[in-house]
Amino acid sequence: MDKETLFESFGTLAINKLRTGLAMLGIVIGIGSVIALVSLGQATSQQVQNQIQSLGANLLTVNPGFQSIGAVRGAAGSGTSLTYEDAKAITSDPSITTIVNVSPEISSRSQVTAGRNNSNVQVLGATPTYLSVHKVSLDQGTFITDQQVISLSKVAVLSPQVVIDLFGEGANPIGQTIRMEGQALTVIGVTISKGGTGFFNQDNIIFVPLTTAQKQLFGQNYLSSIALEAKSSDVMIEAQNQVGYLLLARHKLSDPADADFSIFSQADILTAASSTTGTFTTLLAGIAAISLLVGGIGIMNIMLVTVTERIREIGLRKALGARKKTIITQFLLEAVILTFIGGVIGILLGISTSFIIAKLTGSLFVVSLQSIFLAIGVSGAIGILFGWYPAQRAANLEPIEALRYE
Repeated sequence: MDKETLFESFGTLAINKLRTGLAMLGIVIGIGSVIALVSLGQATSQQVQNQIQSLGANLLTVNPGFQSIGAVRGAAGSGTSLTYEDAKAITSDPSITTIVNVSPEISSRSQVTAGRNNSNVQVLGATPTYLSVHKVSLDQGTFITDQQVISLSKVAVLSPQVVIDLFGEGANPIGQTIRMEGQALTVIGVTISKGGTGFFNQDNIIFVPLTTAQKQLFGQNYLSSIALEAKSSDVMIEAQNQVGYLLLARHKLSDPADADFSIFSQADILTAASSTTGTFTTLLAGIAAISLLVGGIGIMNIMLVTVTERIREIGLRKALGARKKTIITQFLLEAVILTFIGGVIGILLGISTSFIIAKLTGSLFVVSLQSIFLAIGVSGAIGILFGWYPAQRAANLEPIEALRYE
């Protein structure tokens, strides 16, 4: 390919700017959509992983129900199988050598009011160890104490979003009273923001003493979960088995298949979340790829129209000695130029769209270099794929017939 062919291709495309622009439009939208949607999927995936990891290091979670603990496998069981006594046993039993902190928890949602303001909030009954297990820090006041758990104290610690919803931006709620489930609770502390949205929003939680939640708010003796902090990531499997066999013995179950609890590690949760968000990202990319296909078909149609309009020109060039290869190269080059320029514009559009979405939603701004390189490669491939047939058609024209074409 020489410079003359390249300049001629650019010149031909510049003659009819409107048609050239319309031909590129499909590629621009297609590439931009792929990059923007893949970016959205990856940002969502990264955000979910960050939120899960922020729940605590070396974290194990015991839930009532189906079991999977290292070598111990179980089946469906009761949803009310965990008790505060189970958590105390894990803390004190000499057979448990891999766990450093135990956090028994009860979780529910409740309508909470403060003056004229109200909000539907996740309420979490906890003990003092919740702070260390889940790596939560305080911004103001104090957290729940052992004495408050023992005495069923009516106190509450608020997360930042709850403070805003109930008391307003920048308010100091320490010493104020909130009401839920017919009970008045005094605010004793505010946690530092950890971020999150939807199900994983750790800034929209009210912490109360575990016993207060059980006896005075929700009237249940069972736990929603028990969070465990292992000594290190190297002993996670051993910790799962130690706790699993202890709970089997406490629940008087001799067969692990009858286990009425589940133990999940942070890695298990991350794997499941990554699989889900990965499927979501692939689905989004697949939807956007359809517009790329449509854009490629549009370019082929435009190139076919161009061939029809330039039949006499092609006949004249072939009559003057232009080789078939030269004709194919020029038309193929025009198609590649269309898709490549459209791809570059699409990349800029996709990155800009991703940035705007991230700013408007407060989410992460993630752009994968792989998706950009893939977009460039795909745009070039589309030019070759959908430009080949029109180029071949132009090159196969007989000079005499082309010159006589009206």
